[in-house]
Amino acid sequence: MSTISELRHILGTCRTIAVVGLSPQWHRPSFFAAKYMQAHGYRIVPVNPMASEILGERCYPSITAAAADHRIDMVDCFRKSEDIPPLAEEAIAIGAQCLWLQLGVVNEDAAARARAAGLAVVMDRCVKIEHARLFGGLNWAGVNTRVISAKRPQQLPY
Repeated sequence: MSTISELRHILGTCRTIAVVGLSPQWHRPSFFAAKYMQAHGYRIVPVNPMASEILGERCYPSITAAAADHRIDMVDCFRKSEDIPPLAEEAIAIGAQCLWLQLGVVNEDAAARARAAGLAVVMDRCVKIEHARLFGGLNWAGVNTRVISAKRPQQLPY
């Protein structure tokens, strides 16, 4: 289980995110999560062998191929739990700092392997939701996790 301070550290230091399973369809969760992170200053590197470009970025067929052109800080996985072990191995091989598994995705064996290799691991959480919750991005919907207030801050803390 990741603490708030661990999540803040991960989201504060991991600025280039390889999004595995990023869909080119705007209504898919992977698309709007990646678009949100891109809009908040993160570099998105799509990993999808079926597409050539998503969100204005070149798609790569694998994490390893993406790492040949970019320094990847975080590997964000929108894949089934059983697909995670080889992705974790690739994240370890390229020297990523974090393996992030999206909502509903849990693989304890792959997480243990990644942690043993020195990666931070987050499972069953959405990177978009956590960023918005921890850095004040939810207030537009009437939710502010730090102070109960309807007043919009003049400048967001990120």
